[in-house]
Amino acid sequence: MSKKELITFVESQVEVTKVPDFKAGDTITVTLKIREGNKERSQNFTGVVLQRKGSGPSATFTIRKISGNIAVERIFPVSSPFIEKILVNKRGVVRRARIFYLRGLRGKKARIKEKRV
Repeated sequence: MSKKELITFVESQVEVTKVPDFKAGDTITVTLKIREGNKERSQNFTGVVLQRKGSGPSATFTIRKISGNIAVERIFPVSSPFIEKILVNKRGVVRRARIFYLRGLRGKKARIKEKRV
């Protein structure tokens, strides 16, 4: 069995979770299951989607949020067992699939237009 066949076999065994449709520029909330000792709790991470990368069970997405004048970026696998739910808060209007230019912008220049539905 070649490497490519092995990878496709393993990916077919992993179940792909249902994820809402979102793209770069959207503001989303990811609810995570966090385990501390023998206690389990939920934590929300709300921010702007910078990119979606890959396809299938190995796909990932990057979220950026500003927390007390410090920017925090986090990469999530789409099929992670620690993600409880993903909620789309706002749809953004951007012309790029990867909006890394937001890293260099501050204040009002870092705003993204909201898409009217």
